[in-house]
Amino acid sequence: MNIKILGPGCAKCHKLEETVAEVIKEMGLDIKVEKVSDMKKIMQYPILMTPGLVINDKLVVSGKVPSKAEVTKHITTALARK
Repeated sequence: MNIKILGPGCAKCHKLEETVAEVIKEMGLDIKVEKVSDMKKIMQYPILMTPGLVINDKLVVSGKVPSKAEVTKHITTALARK
């Protein structure tokens, strides 16, 4: 599984990164989170606003910081598809 945080490094981007890290730790997973701040790379995804959360190369959240419950749901769904 790969997880990416899309954003220039704003406060919301950092909050999303913290939330994802907490969820991964609570779920007992060993997943590396990649931060993508290069706008050319960010624009490869269908994103209009940052921050963005990408799981297995699919944009699942953009323009907001999701709750821990939402992040958990997205990760659980991605794990089920494996």
